[in-house]
Amino acid sequence: MSMKFSFFITLSFVTFSNFVFGQSTGASELYEPIEQYSADYWALQRKYTLKYSDEYYSRFTDLFQSWQNQLSQIDFDGLSQQGKADFVLLNNHLEKENYFLQIDYEQFKRVKHSLDGLEPLFDFVRKRRRGSVPEYEQLAKQMSQITVGFSDKKEEMKALPYNDWMDADKARLAIESLAENVKEAFDFYNAYDPMFTWWMEKPHQQLQETLKDYAGFLGENYDDGMGSAEFLEEGYSTKAAKDDGSGIVGKPIGEEAIIKSLEYSFIPYKPDELIKAAEEQFQYCEAEMLKASRELGYGTDWKAALEHVKNTYVPPGQQPAIIDSLAWEAVHFIEERDLITIPELAKETWRMKMMSPERQLVSPFFLGGETIIISYPTNTMTHDQKMMSMRGNNPNFSTATVHHELIPGHHMQMFMASRYKPYRNLFYNPFWMEGWALYWEINLWNLDFPDTPEERIGMLFWRMHRCARIIFSLSYHMNKMTPQECIDMLVNRVGHEYANAEAEVRRSFTGGYGPLYQLAYMTGGLQFYALKKEMLAEGWTEKQFHDAVMREGNIPIEILRAILKKEEIKKNFKTKWRFSMDFE
Repeated sequence: MSMKFSFFITLSFVTFSNFVFGQSTGASELYEPIEQYSADYWALQRKYTLKYSDEYYSRFTDLFQSWQNQLSQIDFDGLSQQGKADFVLLNNHLEKENYFLQIDYEQFKRVKHSLDGLEPLFDFVRKRRRGSVPEYEQLAKQMSQITVGFSDKKEEMKALPYNDWMDADKARLAIESLAENVKEAFDFYNAYDPMFTWWMEKPHQQLQETLKDYAGFLGENYDDGMGSAEFLEEGYSTKAAKDDGSGIVGKPIGEEAIIKSLEYSFIPYKPDELIKAAEEQFQYCEAEMLKASRELGYGTDWKAALEHVKNTYVPPGQQPAIIDSLAWEAVHFIEERDLITIPELAKETWRMKMMSPERQLVSPFFLGGETIIISYPTNTMTHDQKMMSMRGNNPNFSTATVHHELIPGHHMQMFMASRYKPYRNLFYNPFWMEGWALYWEINLWNLDFPDTPEERIGMLFWRMHRCARIIFSLSYHMNKMTPQECIDMLVNRVGHEYANAEAEVRRSFTGGYGPLYQLAYMTGGLQFYALKKEMLAEGWTEKQFHDAVMREGNIPIEILRAILKKEEIKKNFKTKWRFSMDFE
């Protein structure tokens, strides 16, 4: 038999085995509807680019409601368990999207009068979608009239300032979005249609300058009633301050929206319960820190021991080698104990790149996935910045986070989610994503993966950080902590370098993450840990549990639990699983 033919037979067998294996965990009956909804959603997002408009809100309200109507026509009782799970997930997704769309729409309605008189611009953008030839002279006149009228419009708006900076910011975003869409429409015709260019070039240029000025004005046109003091004697104002002096401007969503977000993520606990659990975990970490501190000869001064560990950093240029070594150490540790099936291709395809100095301002520690992005100082940084970066990314801190980012953490998750039920990526949630990676930090801790007091301190440092994330993120979104207080907490309670703490808080509130993202690490980890205990009690092995999780896709962990335990899934499924809030 030729080598080529032998390879073909081997490849065919592997492909066939994978196909048969995939059949047992394949897509449900809702696969096509979920894919169709996703395609519909993105098709409309690409067309309706005027996000801050009645047209946009109306069209997406119709989309969510029409899909809910379609779901109501499905025979739920006739679905398989996997189909029922996907039905509940899609219905929950539609309810959540519509709920937050309507909140956003209500805010837009409060500021839409700032767009009065600009309808010709909206009309120009809408007609351009299909290439309608504009009436050049009339459009040029309209743009000129709008430009001239802005001085009066600003005076009108000054007399009616918004009573909250977030409403003012919404108005600013609406004008900026309109300006961007007008420019895109202008570029469509400009130079391709000589008559358009002749009439429109100057009016458009003047309009863009005026829109930019108007947007800046609107963003500052508010009176929140707090004057120069964001705090009242009896506590924090019920209104969020724009900037507490830290320079970090986020958008707290309030306790009601936090509770709804938790419900849509299938988390039955209230914010105060999560904060209490985080404090209890924090106390455990402090007790373990004291043990390690004593081993290193620092007695009860665990922060001195932490300083010792920070100074174990490696010189510039040597960090990639440390990351590579730690990655393979985790893989070998896991495979020796047969804890999870790691595909050879997953081990082969991860790679590295270095993080830019600009990105390190919001991501002071490395990021991961198929590519692990290493955060370490460059020659462009000040001496203090270099030292904080090296100290904050020392090998003992990294012991807990390299496997979080690569295998069996995020890279493993992304690798498997793209191969098993990838249509469920629509239901992405941070409790599954970050919870799984955090769960492995705890699992490896319990298996004595850290074998020196320095490594234990490194892992405890990050565990304390996850606890702090729950406390400061929830408190911030409920207007009980300011960004500066969050920074101070990370520095004083966790032991962060100040610049790293500032970057972490900036990333949390201005980095594009959802309001539940930072609390999802520890909370999701607790869910996975509790679910593993339940499955082991039913006779499963750890490997069976871990492999099964990786074949169900990115879904809320309570739904995953119902699938693995083969529990009945009802049409009106709501969160009720009050999982254990400790890692014992």
